[in-house]
Amino acid sequence: MNQDEKYMREAIRQAKKAYALGEVPIGCVIVYEGKIIGRGYNRRTIDKNTLAHAEMIAIKKASKAMDDWRLEECTMYVTLEPCQMCSGAIVQSRMKKVVIGCMNPKAGCAGSILNLLQMEEFNHQVELEIGVLGEECSNLMKSFFQELRDKKRQEH
Repeated sequence: MNQDEKYMREAIRQAKKAYALGEVPIGCVIVYEGKIIGRGYNRRTIDKNTLAHAEMIAIKKASKAMDDWRLEECTMYVTLEPCQMCSGAIVQSRMKKVVIGCMNPKAGCAGSILNLLQMEEFNHQVELEIGVLGEECSNLMKSFFQELRDKKRQEH
């Protein structure tokens, strides 16, 4: 198992925490010099907060650990392609690299709908790697939404 897979497994572990709470299973870790300095998982419904995305939570924790808003030498591992809000925050944080499990064709802003992470017009671009443990990340999402549909069918 290489480094990217090792840290993506940690992001998947975070996503499973969200899953267990009935949240869309998205997880994220931020790594600096081989150490995880920020972890997060989706908590929008539980926290009743639009901003409670896995990436936003992990960025907040990483910034605290670094004692700086700049995360210039950090790498983010996230199970699902970031949305426009999270992609914007990633650029603002000056993150060095983002490693994505699976893409999000309906809301992704790291290449699916648009790519905010690598727009030359911004003062910072982020290195991107896509598809690390992609099948596992995708299957987690699929089984979550399948269970949700099955549950709704049973209620009717």
